[in-house]
Amino acid sequence: MQNRREVLKQSMAVAGLLGATGLFPQYAFAFNKNAFEAKSMADVVKAYGAGAPAESKDVTLTAPDIAENGAVVPMAAATGLSGVKHLLVLVEKNPNTLVAKFDVTDAVEANFSTRAKMSQTSDVYAVAIMNDGKALYTKKEVKVTLGGCGG
Repeated sequence: MQNRREVLKQSMAVAGLLGATGLFPQYAFAFNKNAFEAKSMADVVKAYGAGAPAESKDVTLTAPDIAENGAVVPMAAATGLSGVKHLLVLVEKNPNTLVAKFDVTDAVEANFSTRAKMSQTSDVYAVAIMNDGKALYTKKEVKVTLGGCGG
């Protein structure tokens, strides 16, 4: 009988072999370190290869005006524009600005919702990065009464 630790070790070995042989999709481990570590919206957008962000009414953001518990703040980002490559959700004053990144194709409707931790009252952004390198955004201030990131 195998214990949990041995099963996990064997599973990781199999995953490593599949990744090395090309049988496991490489994009499953895609991670943009520069975007994740960025401290501003402009830096996150730049990390995804887009130009200077411009405000747009074609991008929508749904978030509460007041979040009583910053540990679980519901947010939704959407756009009806065509040619969207990524849809991002950013929280300006979080330790890591990038909260979520959604890849969009013609087969995927650009309408996503998530929950995020917020350490304090901050501007929240929904950013659509277009195939042509443009970045469009909208923002909303969300007031946090009890921080969720150790704040």
